[in-house]
Amino acid sequence: IIEENEMLRTGIKAVDYYVPEKVVTNDDLSTIVETNDEWIASRTGIRRRHLSTGENTSEFCIEVGKKLLSKTNTNPEDIDLIIVATITSDYSTPSTACLVQGALGCVNAWAFDLSAACSGFVYALSVADKFVKSGQYKKVLVFGSETLSKIVDWTDRATCVLFGDGAGGALVEPSEDSGVIDEDMHSKGEDGLKLTGGERKVRNMVSNPEEENKNYLEMDGRAIFNFATKTVPKSVSILLERNNLTVDDIKYIVPHQANSRIIEVVAKKLKTTMDKFFIDVDEFGNTSAASIPIALGHMDSKGLIQKGDYIIITGFGGGLTWGSTLIKW
Repeated sequence: IIEENEMLRTGIKAVDYYVPEKVVTNDDLSTIVETNDEWIASRTGIRRRHLSTGENTSEFCIEVGKKLLSKTNTNPEDIDLIIVATITSDYSTPSTACLVQGALGCVNAWAFDLSAACSGFVYALSVADKFVKSGQYKKVLVFGSETLSKIVDWTDRATCVLFGDGAGGALVEPSEDSGVIDEDMHSKGEDGLKLTGGERKVRNMVSNPEEENKNYLEMDGRAIFNFATKTVPKSVSILLERNNLTVDDIKYIVPHQANSRIIEVVAKKLKTTMDKFFIDVDEFGNTSAASIPIALGHMDSKGLIQKGDYIIITGFGGGLTWGSTLIKW
């Protein structure tokens, strides 16, 4: 099968996104922690974020999935595989992907979750790419979805101002003239504790540690900033050099929407302008695994990506993980 499909690519058939209706502005946050709009916006670029009033991670995916199936006139029974990238699943088990599979009626699909934090969608697309290129799987739904508000300490102004909820996704299928061209993927587990959330210590009849679990997101902000601004330009440059492209050949670089300051440094290191990057962190905040597919769906809704355009998506975050993908639309 692999030999017969050496020239097969994983094409992006459709992208879309969903965010909860409730918008929380920086001014709203100033009523619960000591902060203000100018302080948040000047340091992060974030002006507002969408927060769940009860919808969970799987429900965001389900809404995106309905859109993708509808706009491509795809029968749910034709979906072969569902992958959900998330660090805020509804349950430890069942997986979020299985809940989505059941709700969408994709009875012939198998489903699983993938945990790579803010690199999650890039990782999940990489996995989907290999399944499609095997020749055995024709239609795969790939989601990034988060309800980060569940694991944010709303008394900690260093983190609560950053995060939002929502989901984005893509329907991918075999293509001969477009799709995933190349990737650059990495992990650095030795620095994994620079960004943590949802710790679960061993507690049982023979083990009762004195330390409490650290249930909320905790981050060494300076370390993550330095990590991102070092690894992302290098990763993007690797793809450009390996494929004989320059940054001018790329319509958009779509980064994980963590912080506008990070993107500014990345742009400078790549010797390009901020116009080369699609940025919507001001509207949605940091949505971890959901940020890149939300951005792609947002771009598509504005008609910013046309057939034949080259884009690079690049994620970075907890794990530590990072990765970039070159795509021909």
